[in-house]
Amino acid sequence: MSKNLVIVESPAKAKTIEGILGKDFLVKSSYGHVRDLVKEHNGVDIEAGFKPVYEVQPDKKAVIAELKKLSAKAEMVWLASDEDREGEAISWHLKEALSLPESKIKRIVFHEITQKAILHSVENPRRIDMNLVDAQQARRILDRLVGFEISPILWKKVKPSLSAGRVQSVAVRLIVDREREIQQFNSESYYKVVGEFATGTKGDATIKAELNKRFKTYEEAYAYLTQCLNASFAIQSLEKKPVKKSPAPPFTTSTLQQEASRKLRFNVARTMRLAQGLYEAGLISYMRTDSVNLSDFALDAAKNEVETYYGKSFSKTRKYKTKTSGAQEAHEAIRPTHFERHTITAQNDERALYELIWKRAIASQMEDAQIERTSLQISANGLKEHFNATGDVIKFEGFLKVYLEDTDDEEKEDSSDTVLPNVIEGQKLNYTDINAKEGFTRPPYRFAEASLIQKMEELGIGRPSTYSPTISTIQERGYVVKEDKEGELRNVKIIKIVQNQVTEKVISERFGSEKSKLVPSDIGILVNDFLVIHFPDIMDFQFTAKVESDFDEIAHGKLEYDQMLKNFYFKFHEEVVKTEESGERVNGERILGVHPETGFQVSVRMAKYGPVAQITDLSDEESKPTFANLRPGQRLESITFDETLALFELPRTLGEHNGEEVVVNVGRYGPYCKIGERNAKLTKGMDPYEVKLEDVLELFKLPRDLGVWENEMISIGVGRFGPYAKHNGKFFSLKKGMDPMEVTLEETIQLVIDGLQKEKEKTIASFEGEDIVVMKGRFGPYIKHNKAMFNLPKSLNLDTITLEECKAVIAASPDKAKKSKAKTTKAPKKTPAKAKTK
Repeated sequence: MSKNLVIVESPAKAKTIEGILGKDFLVKSSYGHVRDLVKEHNGVDIEAGFKPVYEVQPDKKAVIAELKKLSAKAEMVWLASDEDREGEAISWHLKEALSLPESKIKRIVFHEITQKAILHSVENPRRIDMNLVDAQQARRILDRLVGFEISPILWKKVKPSLSAGRVQSVAVRLIVDREREIQQFNSESYYKVVGEFATGTKGDATIKAELNKRFKTYEEAYAYLTQCLNASFAIQSLEKKPVKKSPAPPFTTSTLQQEASRKLRFNVARTMRLAQGLYEAGLISYMRTDSVNLSDFALDAAKNEVETYYGKSFSKTRKYKTKTSGAQEAHEAIRPTHFERHTITAQNDERALYELIWKRAIASQMEDAQIERTSLQISANGLKEHFNATGDVIKFEGFLKVYLEDTDDEEKEDSSDTVLPNVIEGQKLNYTDINAKEGFTRPPYRFAEASLIQKMEELGIGRPSTYSPTISTIQERGYVVKEDKEGELRNVKIIKIVQNQVTEKVISERFGSEKSKLVPSDIGILVNDFLVIHFPDIMDFQFTAKVESDFDEIAHGKLEYDQMLKNFYFKFHEEVVKTEESGERVNGERILGVHPETGFQVSVRMAKYGPVAQITDLSDEESKPTFANLRPGQRLESITFDETLALFELPRTLGEHNGEEVVVNVGRYGPYCKIGERNAKLTKGMDPYEVKLEDVLELFKLPRDLGVWENEMISIGVGRFGPYAKHNGKFFSLKKGMDPMEVTLEETIQLVIDGLQKEKEKTIASFEGEDIVVMKGRFGPYIKHNKAMFNLPKSLNLDTITLEECKAVIAASPDKAKKSKAKTTKAPKKTPAKAKTK
C-alpha cells in the first residue's frame, strides 16, 4: 500500500495524475459528490441555524467503503478535487464521510493537469477553505429550500410533477419575456437603396455603395430612383485612415460556450463534456472559470511560441482584466497547457475544440492587426442623399493570422473587408445598377443556448459551474424547447433602373427563419407567469444577481452563510404560505368563441397531459367536452379560433382500401393511420391534417422482408422510434436518410453488422444460457436483465465479474424489475374524440 492516497473527482483524471506522481502515490476517484442533503424536512434544520443534514448517496456507499479502507492504511490523504467551490465542498465532504483528522489531510489544487502544476501543488498544500465550502453549502441549501417549497405549490395550482429552481426559473423568464417581445412586435417595411458605379478606368472597376437613407414607402423609393435617371455621379469625398483591430481575450467558460456554438455548432452540454475530457487528459487548463487572466508562466510560453512560429513582430504580451462581477482573478482563463502543441490526435470534435482554445489563447498574445480603411461618399447633382462605401486593406495581419472572433449570425452586417479601386475626389462615375429593395424590420432574436448564457452573465445570474446544468434542466423539464423556425414567405418589391427606365418586380423571400433557438413551451409560460405573480423576488433578475453576490461575499469570508439564508428564507416562506392558502389554480384557459354549427364553447387550456383544445356544451352539465391536442408549434397564447376548429378534423377518413375504411389520427405516440385492425405510424414530414390516401397506403407495405442473412430473415419496419431493420430478434435503427421503402438488402446487412459490432464493443461480460449481460453505458457500466437495467457498484471488478455477483446485484434491487415490468403494461392514453356537430 502506498504511503500517500490522492483522491480526485474523476477516474480519467486519476490515471493521468498517478502517472505523474509515481509509485509512492495511489490515486483514486470519488466519482464526483459523495454526500447530499437528505430528503426529509428538506435536508435542512432551519431552527438550528440552517444546519444541513447530509447522507452518503446510495450509489457512493461502495466508493466510500473502499476509500475508508485505503485511507486507514495511508499515512497521508491528499484531497485533490477541482479548484472551484464545488470541488472544495467535495473535499470537505470526503473528509467528513471518511472521518479524517486534520493532521492526516492535505488539500491541493491545480489549474491544469501537468507535471509542473501537480508537483507544485504537492509542494504547496493548504487546508480546506471553509469559506468556499460555506458558499457552496449556502447555494445548495437555498436551492433546496426554493425547489422543495415551491414545487408542491405548482403541483396543486398548475399541474402535477412540476418543479421550480432558483436560477432555472429566472432563465425561463428571460426566454418567456423575449418570446412576448417577439409576439408583440409590429414589423414595418422599408426600402434600402444600393448602387453599383463604374469608375471608367482601365479594367472598368466597380464600386458597390449603399444610400445613406432608407425610405419608408414605395412611393419615396420610386421617386428617388426616378431622380437618379438623369443624374451625374461623382466622388464627393474620400478618406483613408489607419485602423487597429485588437484580439479578444482568452476564453472563459461563457465565451468558450458562445464561440463553440458559433464556429463549431456545439451545444453547451457538448462543449463542456469535451472540455472536461481535454482538461482531464492534461491538454487544457481548468474549464470552469470566469477569469481572462493568464499566469506569468502561460504568458512566457505563449510569447515564446508566437516568436518562434510567427516572428517577433507578431508578439505582444497582454494582461487582461475581468469585467464580470465576482470573477476570481486568482484563477486562469481557459488555455492549452502546452502552447507548442498546436493540435492533438483525437476525435474530430475534441480536436476542433482544442484548436479553438489554442488559437484564441495564442491570438490574445499577438500584435494588433493594422488596417487601412477607405471611406468614400458618392453624390449626385441635385440630390441631397449620397451613397457610402467602405473598404479595408490589411497592412499587417497581426493576430488575424491565427484567429478572428465570430459573432452571432443575426448580428452580422455587410462586411467592409472589400478592397475599393483607386479613385480620386471629384472623379466622375457611371451607375451600372441602382435598385431599391423592400425589407422588413424584425423583432428581437430568440435566444440560442450560448446567447442565453451571455445574457445571464451580463445580468450576474449564475456562475460558470451553473450555466450548462441550467440550460439542460430547463429543457429536460419541458419548460423550454429547442426549435427551428421556418419563417414566413413574403412578397418583396424591388424597384430597379433598367435601360434608363424605372421598373419593378416582385419576388418571394423567407423572413424570420431561425435555427436551434430556445422557445418557451405552454407549461413553461404558465409556470413562469404563476411564479412572477406569487414569487416576485425569486423571479427578479436583480434579486437573483444579489444572491449570487452574497455567495461571493461568503466565499471571501465577509458574510456568514446562516445570516445570508436567514435574510432570504423567512420572507420567502411567508410568500409560500400565502400562495398555498390563497393562490388561485391556473390552467391558461382562453375562450375563443362558439362553434359555428353547434353553438358550443370553443376554448384552449392546459390539461393533465398537456395543452388541449376543447368544445363544451355549457347548456348540458352532464355532457362531456370533446378534446383535441394542439399541433407542434401551436401555443395556448397565440392559437387562433380557426386554427383551433381545424384541430377537430381528426380523426380524418381518407377513403377506402379493399373495402376497409382508411383513417388518420393522432395517438399517444404521434400521428398514425389505420386500415381495419392494422396501424401504421406516419413517417416524418407527413402531416395528419394534409396527408393523402396514396401516401398512407405506402406505409402498409411495411414491414417487408428483404432476404435471408446468416440463416435469419431481415425485415424492415417503422416502429415507435422510427424506421428499423430486424434480424434474429434484434432491432437496428435505420441511419438518417435511409428510406425504409427503398433500402436494399446489402445496405441493411452492413447496418446489422455494424450494430452487432457496436453491441459487442459495449458488452463487458455475458453468460451462456443466462439473460444477464454486463454492458458499458452512458453513465457507467450496468447489468441488463429481462429488459431492466441495474447499476453496478464501483467495488466490483469488471475484469473478473461473475454470474453470481450479477445475480446478487439484481436480487438486491427487487423494485427495479417490478418498476420496469409495470412500465411495459401501462394502459395507453386515450386519443381525443372527433368533435360532434349538430
